[in-house]
Parts: sequence; structure tokens; C-alpha cells
Amino acid sequence: MRVAGALILAADPAAASESVATALLVSVDVSQSVDDTRFRLQMEGIAEALEDPSVVGAITGNPGGILFAMVTWADRADLVVGWRRIASRADAAATAALVRATPRQAGEFTCIGQMFRTVSARVLPALPVPAERMVVDVSGDGIDNCTDADTLADAHDALLATGATVNGLPILVPGENDVVGAGAYRAPGYGLRATPLPQERTSLETWYRAHVIGGPGAFLLAAAGYGDFSRALRRKFVIEISALGR
Repeated sequence: MRVAGALILAADPAAASESVATALLVSVDVSQSVDDTRFRLQMEGIAEALEDPSVVGAITGNPGGILFAMVTWADRADLVVGWRRIASRADAAATAALVRATPRQAGEFTCIGQMFRTVSARVLPALPVPAERMVVDVSGDGIDNCTDADTLADAHDALLATGATVNGLPILVPGENDVVGAGAYRAPGYGLRATPLPQERTSLETWYRAHVIGGPGAFLLAAAGYGDFSRALRRKFVIEISALGR
């Protein structure tokens, strides 16, 4: 598991031991459908969201700020920005710079189940201080195509069992992923096992509601293409960090 961002906490040991209201993990699809342009739009969108005045206001409205980390995932999941405390505009800007500098991870498939397992086993247990809420913000433009149905459900259940809330940001690309399901591209190796691919075609939003989101207050907010990713994420961050109802 590769970590690009060093953990940054308060210098005062007493302050460093304090809990935070929210630990926010951003989990980003970088599979084959995400070309270089789309990857950069996602990284820039996350960085812009962190720098947005409304998001910074939500962060600084929490005593001690928030904890933030970022995972990118395709065939595997990598922790690319380790847990960092963001408690000021300067902290947010420094974290945004790390996000912008994140190199693209190689990978072909959309292994959401594998990402769930990595987050449950390695990322959330590494929280440096307790958090009242753990939020996993999952964005992507496709459904899992490399995990069998039972394993995907088990991985999702295990993540929810940590107490985390998993929110979804499906990226809807007209003419490309209007419908998902039967006949979709998938990884080899299924044999005769059942797959998480729906037998009937469905929408990406419907699939995310059934297989991605869950936990206390979970919600889904779609982006209308990659060009809309930044706007959708800014709104989502404010809701998540402020613990607002939609």
C-alpha cells in the first residue's frame, strides 16, 4: 500500500490525542475507463473542493478540524494520501497540493469489493485519533467487474460493520454508462460463479444505492459527467463534514 502524504497532526501531544468529529476518506475510481484527462479532472476536483470557502468553513467549524485521507482504486486499492489533520485554510491548501501531485495508478478493472476490503482492514484501523464519524466517499463511473456477488456483499457488510458511513458519487457519462449490467465488461476468472453484474440492465445510480452506500445517514449525489465532478464533490463535502441532512 503506497502512501504519498505523510501523516500530519498537531505538534502539541495533548492536542494530537484529541478526537475529531469527522474522518473523511475519499475513494476514487482510476480504472481503465478513467483516462488521463478524467483522472486529472478528479484530482483537480478534489483539490478545488478542499480549497472551497464553504468546505473550509465546514472544516474549521469543527473543533480540531477533520482527518482526511485519499484512496485510489482499480485492480487494487492504494492509500495515496495518508491520514492528515485539516484544521485551517493552510492545512486544506497543503492537502490540496498533495492531491494535485498524486500520480495516476495503473489498473484495468473496477474492483470495488477489493477497495472495500482494503479500507476495512488497513485504512480505517490506521486512524491516528478517534473520530465521531467515519465517512467513506466513493466515486466512480462503473460497477464492480472483478468480484463475485457474495464476496462483494461480504466486503460491503464488513466495511459497514466498522461503523463507517459509505456515501456514493456515481459519475454519469451520457452515451457511455447510461445503463449497466448484463453484458458489461468484466475481469476474467469468474468461471460459473455468480457475478455482481445485474441480470437486467439498470442505472449506475441504482447499482450504487444497492451495493455501495450504507451506514448512518448514507446518501448518494451524482455528478453529470467528469466536468461536473468538482461541483458535486464540493456540495458533498459540505454535507459530510457538517453532518447535514440532504
